[in-house]
Amino acid sequence: MNFKKQLTYTTFIPHSLERVFDFFSKAENLNEITPPSLHFTILSPLPIDLKKGAIILYKIKLGLIPMKWRTEISSWNPPYEFTDKQLSGPYTTWIHTHKFEEVDGGVRMTDTIVYQSKGFFLAPLLHWLFVDNQVRQIFEYREEKLLSLFK
Repeated sequence: MNFKKQLTYTTFIPHSLERVFDFFSKAENLNEITPPSLHFTILSPLPIDLKKGAIILYKIKLGLIPMKWRTEISSWNPPYEFTDKQLSGPYTTWIHTHKFEEVDGGVRMTDTIVYQSKGFFLAPLLHWLFVDNQVRQIFEYREEKLLSLFK
């Protein structure tokens, strides 16, 4: 059963395109913008040279369940856009595109996430009960942290 969801988040960051993209081009900064409840840890040796084809291995905890998450940078177009795609992890599908657009007074950053949870025929119910809310909370936390980091 194909039950993919798409969410889009837009954040205005009052800094230069170069500074904002530089922050996102350092994988270790994910620790800063990921909710503590996920117990997020990067397992790949740091620093990671982010570019097309780069592989990053993380460890997260969803509730009481620890799991590894492996992503690949599937597109890289600095300082305007990049996409990370899950190779293995908590979702059946996770494709996260980060777009950076210079606008008056700063950068409009748009995150587009296409995702599908595991669960076969239960996936729609899991999305409704847990997954959609959790993904929203992650990106709401991220926006709040970004706004405090880029004051």
